[in-house]
Amino acid sequence: MAALLSGAALGALPMAPVNGLPNPYEANANWFKLPDGRKWGSTAGVDIAPDGKSVWAVDRCGGNGCVDSKLNPIMKFDANGNLVAQFGAGQFAFPHGIHVDKDENVWVTDSVLAGERGAGALAKGLGQIVRKFDKTGKVLLTLGTPGVSGKDATHFNAPSDVAIAPNGDIFVADGHANGTNERIVKFDKTGKFIKEWGHPGSGPGAFSTTHGIEIDSRGRVFVANRDNNRIDIFDQDGKMLESWEQFSRPAGIGFNSAGQIVVCDSESGGVSETHQDWTRGIRVGTVADGKVQYLIPDPDKNPKGTSAAEGCAIDKDGVVYGAEVGPQRMMRYVKK
Repeated sequence: MAALLSGAALGALPMAPVNGLPNPYEANANWFKLPDGRKWGSTAGVDIAPDGKSVWAVDRCGGNGCVDSKLNPIMKFDANGNLVAQFGAGQFAFPHGIHVDKDENVWVTDSVLAGERGAGALAKGLGQIVRKFDKTGKVLLTLGTPGVSGKDATHFNAPSDVAIAPNGDIFVADGHANGTNERIVKFDKTGKFIKEWGHPGSGPGAFSTTHGIEIDSRGRVFVANRDNNRIDIFDQDGKMLESWEQFSRPAGIGFNSAGQIVVCDSESGGVSETHQDWTRGIRVGTVADGKVQYLIPDPDKNPKGTSAAEGCAIDKDGVVYGAEVGPQRMMRYVKK
């Protein structure tokens, strides 16, 4: 089992597709109650509040970007799907990753690729930041320099996601391929730079689209190394512990208090040249050993382009949420 889990790091042959798994989940695309007249845009991120049931989501303002929009991209829904909070209008160009910490502070990344996404954002002083809010929408901290790309302690280039350790240390997945930084940046709870690790590439310790990041109950840092088709697992000093390939082409990662892990894959089986034989969707397993138990396939049949969830989360009862960029919707999956 250890050899299988570490195949990417050891340069082993590619893992056989992990497809033949049960799907005991029932899908609901209409559980969330949006304000009158509003529809989901690209929903890149979703996370669970500290109560284990309420859901925070980030939406690209009804489309695939927030430049010049007056809509709030950050929304909170209660355990019945009712909208109970929203904020963030005018502060983001291309909101991407969302993380809710133990104090229910909400962290959101603004990941701009010049010329591709968030058109005109940099000139307007938007993008390339990580912003921390309290649960009412008050800005508490901003990392990075708004509207300026770079690679140092005060600049990012397309930061995809953020995770917070129990002691408050901040870990930013800074990169989204196409010449971006492809590194993990660590700060203390005040935003003081501590260290960074990683570089663009495909070998051990290298990243290609650091699309998601989470920290498990043991303090391990999980990175969705999407274009390298693996999850890389580190300690909090950047030492690689192992790599997992059994979750296919990971875009997002989520954990719950019951020890479950969800990993969403929006590009296998048609989009990715290297994972044509893998079924795209959400894989559910156990974080202790990395065993995959279930596969929730893409709800769309024969989709064109990116589909299924890019962001995912699982609540304390095992309910799974999938934030879909291409189809522009938020899915909820409950066991039958």
